[in-house]
Amino acid sequence: MNALLDVILPVFLVIGAGYAAARWMGFGPTAVDGVMKFAQTYAVPCMLFRGVSQVDLGADAEIGLFLSFYIGAFTAFALGYLSARHIFGRGPEDAVAIGFACLFSNSLLLGVPITERAYGAEALAGNFTIIALHSPLFYTFGIVAMELAKSRGRPPGHFGSLLASIGKGIVRQPLVIGVMSGLAVNLTGLPLPGFLTGGLDMLVRAAVPAALFGLGGILLRYRPEGDMKTIAMVVAMSILVHPAIVYGLGHFVFDLSTPQLRSAVVTAAMAPGVNAYLFADMYGRARRVNASAVLIATAASIVTIWVWLQILP
Repeated sequence: MNALLDVILPVFLVIGAGYAAARWMGFGPTAVDGVMKFAQTYAVPCMLFRGVSQVDLGADAEIGLFLSFYIGAFTAFALGYLSARHIFGRGPEDAVAIGFACLFSNSLLLGVPITERAYGAEALAGNFTIIALHSPLFYTFGIVAMELAKSRGRPPGHFGSLLASIGKGIVRQPLVIGVMSGLAVNLTGLPLPGFLTGGLDMLVRAAVPAALFGLGGILLRYRPEGDMKTIAMVVAMSILVHPAIVYGLGHFVFDLSTPQLRSAVVTAAMAPGVNAYLFADMYGRARRVNASAVLIATAASIVTIWVWLQILP
């Protein structure tokens, strides 16, 4: 119970404050978007830069950590896609969007603060090694899968140019820039002047509360409507099946260290991120399912995260 009160509820209290401000206190969509833009374009990339630049890559970037998390994620995508196609009768493009929601856990806005509150800032090394590949890998996979679904399995005529445009779009993302810049500093050992790290650290301290508050305002837009069986499947895949696979692989197959197992399972146990809805909206497919899954899974994860914290060593 202490884990629920001391670790999880403060995080969701900040999300709830953002939700309340947007719903009842005049904090309109423009203000919410402004907070999220500050967090995702400036503060969070700075947090990723600082985190990745200080990670001990030799100790923390173990192949078993990546395989445990990403095998679990892609298995959740496959199960979500097949369920959408063959149980719920959705078309290939809808099924890709629904599978993407099963795949894309909220590793940054929820996974980082909950891991930090549960185990301390020094426990975030595994989180950052996972996050370094998270968005680039999943967005590339999702876009390619959607394009193939649109062409019914036949590669488009200009598939090479499509992949080139995907690559350009990904490397221009602020989050990816933060990760890659931090990786460059880490690998080169480039020393940073004190005034720069001081300014960065001020932005880093603002990143998580601003992102969580903005997330609460964003969730107001996602009203659960219809398709409840499909939504329930997405919720189960994202906050139950994905972390269960990661725990099984990390504990029994790859024998991860305790800090690595914590980072991998807690990250996998997070609800689908807002990007799951943005991906569906980008293609105009399964928007209602993905939006509702983000909201319902975020609420349900209050309980499931507590359970995982009791299971983890």
